[in-house]
Amino acid sequence: PTLPFGLAQVQHDGSDVSESHRMLPPALNDRLRAHAKRLGVSLASLCHLAWAQVLARASGQQRVVFGTVLFGRMQAGEGADRAMGLFINTLPLRLELDGSVQACVRSTQARLAALLEHEHASLALAQRCSGVPAGTPLFSALLNYRHNAMGSNERSGLPGVELLSAQERTNYPLTLSVEDFGQSLGLTAQSVPSLEPERVCAYMQQALHSLADALEATPEIPVQQLQVLPEAERQLLLNTWNAAQQAYPSHVCVHQLFEAQVERTPEAPALVFEDQTFSYAQLNAQANRLAHQLIELGVKPDTLVAICVQRSPAMVVGLLAILKAGGAYVPLDPAYPSERLVHILADAAPAIVLADAAGRAALGDAALAECTVLDPVTVPALPDTNPSVVELTARHLAYVIYTSGSTGTPKGVMVEHAQVVRLFEATQPWYGFNEHDTWCLFHSFAFDFSVWELWGALRYGGKLVIVPHSIARSADAFYQLICEQGVTVLNQTPSAFKALMASQAHRALSDQLRYVILGGEALEPTSLQAWYATHDERHPQLINMYGITEATVHVTYRPLRQQDSEQAGSPVGTRIPDLTIYLLDAHGQPVPLGAVGELSIGGAGVARGYLNRPALTAERFVPDPFSDDAGARLYKTGDLARYLPDGNLEFVGRNDDQVKIRGFRIEPGEIEACLTAHPQVRDAVVLATGEGSAKRLVAYVQAEADAHLASTLRAQVAASLPEYMVPSAFVRLDAWPLTPNGKLDRRALPAPDDAALAHQAYEAPQGELETTLATIWAELLGVERVGRHDSFFALGGHSLLAVQLMERLRRRGLSVSVRLLFEAPTLSALAQTLGQRRDVVVPANAITPDTSAITPSMLPLIELTQADIDKIVEQVPGGVANIQDIYALSPLQDGLLFHHLLASDGDPYLLLVQLAFDSRERLDQ
Repeated sequence: PTLPFGLAQVQHDGSDVSESHRMLPPALNDRLRAHAKRLGVSLASLCHLAWAQVLARASGQQRVVFGTVLFGRMQAGEGADRAMGLFINTLPLRLELDGSVQACVRSTQARLAALLEHEHASLALAQRCSGVPAGTPLFSALLNYRHNAMGSNERSGLPGVELLSAQERTNYPLTLSVEDFGQSLGLTAQSVPSLEPERVCAYMQQALHSLADALEATPEIPVQQLQVLPEAERQLLLNTWNAAQQAYPSHVCVHQLFEAQVERTPEAPALVFEDQTFSYAQLNAQANRLAHQLIELGVKPDTLVAICVQRSPAMVVGLLAILKAGGAYVPLDPAYPSERLVHILADAAPAIVLADAAGRAALGDAALAECTVLDPVTVPALPDTNPSVVELTARHLAYVIYTSGSTGTPKGVMVEHAQVVRLFEATQPWYGFNEHDTWCLFHSFAFDFSVWELWGALRYGGKLVIVPHSIARSADAFYQLICEQGVTVLNQTPSAFKALMASQAHRALSDQLRYVILGGEALEPTSLQAWYATHDERHPQLINMYGITEATVHVTYRPLRQQDSEQAGSPVGTRIPDLTIYLLDAHGQPVPLGAVGELSIGGAGVARGYLNRPALTAERFVPDPFSDDAGARLYKTGDLARYLPDGNLEFVGRNDDQVKIRGFRIEPGEIEACLTAHPQVRDAVVLATGEGSAKRLVAYVQAEADAHLASTLRAQVAASLPEYMVPSAFVRLDAWPLTPNGKLDRRALPAPDDAALAHQAYEAPQGELETTLATIWAELLGVERVGRHDSFFALGGHSLLAVQLMERLRRRGLSVSVRLLFEAPTLSALAQTLGQRRDVVVPANAITPDTSAITPSMLPLIELTQADIDKIVEQVPGGVANIQDIYALSPLQDGLLFHHLLASDGDPYLLLVQLAFDSRERLDQ
């Protein structure tokens, strides 16, 4: 269905619809009539084509369907023109806007003529023939082209009858009536409150104007090139909301800002890791010694230097040293699979690699054979003065960070110093970061969120706390670190913050916390309701920032309010001042206000491009057609958004298959390529299912039947790709389900069953603890059964589900940390660990089958006198022999009982529904 502006509800009564009317300029009316006469088509055909153009721009579709009102008397037989009654009918009209202007005019005329033959067909029949499910509307927009003998201002009625008022109502959310008065044309638009009807009239008038111009001068141009936006709205979207702001420094390098801070506060703490603390002067000196060594080895501007180091002070020293030497760092996280790291190393081809012991082990000797390898843990005895690289400018590269690639290989995004520096300068008026702030380096330094964390702290003289890998995986431990270190600026993906919220639900976060900056994936505002129930909306201030690596981390800024948590959309706010944002359709034209379009980003934050990928760079980094600046470019993000009436943006999703899970950008194509590399797999498709923290990857493969296929493929992917890219389930199919057009029907792919999970050979859980764990795992992971050798992560578990598991175990008196689950991921191993750590002993029930009398000492969960107990026993059929235990109702049960007793008519907890079927056949179906 075509749903312009996302309007889909066609069942309302029309009471909230507003209306606007305008007459078209006489000159435009005359031109349209002349073109219709010249081409031998009806004026109605031109109006239907123009309306189709409006709906196409408002829905993002090239093939549009909308309702058209038919007179009903053309095919009604002799005398129909004199018969009384309502003959009009509404039927769907489908138009394909893929040809030239003149060709689309003729095809529209033909479609309307063909539809007249069915003017008495019911809309229900059209719905059944369309293949569209019964609950889905065929269309949500309507065009009513009607002839009216009266002039636009003639409202004379019958003699003696006075017209007091008239109102036209429609159950459709968007309706346009074209009034043909013979010598003039009028437009009447009706729309729901979210869309002003005056705007609808303006779109239609502009579409008709563009159509008339094209028919006169360029009838062979593609119809999609016609303008629909009135000039005033076009200026608003392209210029007013993208007005140039002040310029920010473009001549300073990232490390030079750090060096300036060293001069201001040399003894202030710059870096904290576990029990180590480095002052700004100490950190600078360490980095300088290593930088001088890199310069001696030939590092110069735009030289790539890879760094593969665990989270530690040496990591920060290495990054600073690379920048100070004039080079650009390529971060390689040792926690990532070696195959991925080796591929990135080969693609970037750095001559020098900084690697500690973990980094060397992850990369392997073969990959490092052609490189000069330095260990940043041990810095050389060289001068600790700031090196001077005369030829270095802010237009040289600062880093290359690799993101997931659709072709099966990751791609390196090249970002310059100037683009990083302006990010902080442009956002500083909003935040006011200072030397009293404490930041966390929570994310992997191979994830671009770390750019914001790392250089944000050191740029403004704050303290940077490096979060150890084990603590980053445990929400409880991370919460403790936040409080101990007095963190004031916290950066989180929404998924990670959700886990943190759960861990501190009954505890207060540090009073010093000023900002929680959310980014990296789409935010579900409703997930923040629990937060706002216990926290002030400004202390700390939650901020949502949409961003993308190719536009230097962050793009927009939105301070969140409690009312946002009650909305369904994902608000991302307004652009960073030195960027431009356009929402464009598939043809590069701005979409109407409120319609969904692809986010295209321009301005000072746009990256240089992709390393060694000129064709992909040219495809995604395109010339900016709306800018007067020489060389201005746009980055086509592939993300979809809409403008809200106040100029703020709302994130909608992706226009391709790329997904974000737990903050990580993932190209399913990369996983598919890994799967198809296995000899058993003929073809593969990877989809993301679920929403929010429940989102997971499911792999569908064409392969021969194999009982161990899921386990085999999981091992294949895990050996090559990071943990967050490993599918939770592997579904084997003999062939793909196809659409009538022969394309893969993704909606017909089956949901994964228990066989799709990487089970081990089944062995039933043993003992009470394993049985309890198996039950919890099955509920949490949505699987039928869990064997004692199954792995929590192989069955689809991940770090966020691990937090939920810990909470459920605590309720049962079992103390365990997330780290232990990673160390003992199988059911039997975890049970053994828990058995050694169990610190709650459940007393045996004092009431046994042989008990003849119950006394207060047998009931530890409730305080009752002997008289109370005897009274209860008397009311239970069978007496003591039929009583297993006695305990108080929970508050919820108490409430249920109260409402049950209170209700005099019926029971509020029983819902009675009566259904009627018109035939036995329908009932059997």
